[in-house]
Amino acid sequence: MKAIIIDDERKARNLLKVLLEENCKKITTVFQAEDLLSGVALIKEHQPQIVFLDIEMPEHSGLEILNFITKEDINFEIIFTTAYSEYAIKAFQLSAIDYLLKPLRAETVMEATEKAIAQIGKSNITLQLDELKKSLQTANFNKIGLPFADGFKFVNFDAIILFEADGMYTKVSTTTHNEMLVCKPLRHFVTILESQTNFYKPHRSYLINLKYIKEYIKKEGGYIVMDNDKLVSISNEKKEEFLMIVQNIG
Repeated sequence: MKAIIIDDERKARNLLKVLLEENCKKITTVFQAEDLLSGVALIKEHQPQIVFLDIEMPEHSGLEILNFITKEDINFEIIFTTAYSEYAIKAFQLSAIDYLLKPLRAETVMEATEKAIAQIGKSNITLQLDELKKSLQTANFNKIGLPFADGFKFVNFDAIILFEADGMYTKVSTTTHNEMLVCKPLRHFVTILESQTNFYKPHRSYLINLKYIKEYIKKEGGYIVMDNDKLVSISNEKKEEFLMIVQNIG
């Protein structure tokens, strides 16, 4: 399996190459490029399975890769390497694009690489990059990428009814699709949606969109009925807080 590292910092390229060679045995060949255009040339020549792409580079940002490569040539997974702020990290998470924070660590490199290998042939990198660029340019986080067995779906926050934990997976109910089983644990969505005030966690197994609450039933310990008729439990310690919240929904 082939990988290409595109990064203007030689030390960063060499470190990543060593980490891959020592920890990711499925990667048998690693090529390096010091700028985006050289990297694109290597991609076209060697047809890699994974590209490690720095964002902040002179002349052309890694985010501009779609300007120099056709959709037909994008048959690889991208893992961005970045020293970006928390603001930008949220954009990556919502776009379902994997990233590595600098300084790089062996554990995170290995984990991201394994995830990328598992996604080869399933992702829609063009769509994911478009959504990432929109988020970074406008600071308007209004969509989330949901990774499932066959690829990704991008869904508006307002279209999500609820998330339900299912082991290391999550069931997502929306107004636009049938229930989806997504390849992320519930805590992933709790973390990246914490600033979205419409979303509330009434129970360790649920994250709900408050705008889709249909009823609150007091009997049997109390539970919520959502607009799609899904029943949602409420933890005892959350009941008082939840009732206070719903009384102020207007």
